[in-house]
Amino acid sequence: MIVEHQGKRPRIGRDVYIAPNATVSGDVEIGDGTAILFGAVVTADGGTLRLGSNCVVMENAVVRATAHHPVTAGDNVLIGPQAYAVGCTVEDNVFLAAGTRVFNGARIGARTTVRINGIVHLRTILPPDAVVPIGWVAVGDPPRILPPEAHDEIWAVQKTLDFPGYVFGVGRPPPGGTFMPEVMPRYARALRRHAGDVAV
Repeated sequence: MIVEHQGKRPRIGRDVYIAPNATVSGDVEIGDGTAILFGAVVTADGGTLRLGSNCVVMENAVVRATAHHPVTAGDNVLIGPQAYAVGCTVEDNVFLAAGTRVFNGARIGARTTVRINGIVHLRTILPPDAVVPIGWVAVGDPPRILPPEAHDEIWAVQKTLDFPGYVFGVGRPPPGGTFMPEVMPRYARALRRHAGDVAV
């Protein structure tokens, strides 16, 4: 499904394949020779989203741009099945394997591999030719690449990256508190703007 969102329609290059049950929505540009497979969602929710040439977005992957965090992916990028990439920059010739997660403000250098279920946290900068092992977590700039059981080390860096402030513009609550009542009404309101979308 090709969707106009807030007056912006996807622009699709030559020889692009979009599966019948994939969704491409909003201010999206897709380069020549790219394939968007079954169940994938490529959506620009108020921001811009650019996929280069000869990219593949595999089954059930989600690529999302936001008003504050656009997405740019270079040429020859593979975004694996059930991967999730939001508000990030992915340079040329990158392999994001099945189940990977790449978050707001991250930058993935050229020829990098993020292996199955790897995570690249927000505002993390991976240099060219980096490798995130299966299930490991990259966090920070310069990045630390750590196994998931190293939670305390991951959190020591992740906390300074300020997820609540960077993504939602709110302060981190005190221990035992939550920012959800403040954030969710605003976030849901923004996403309800899709009610005016038009299939094209």
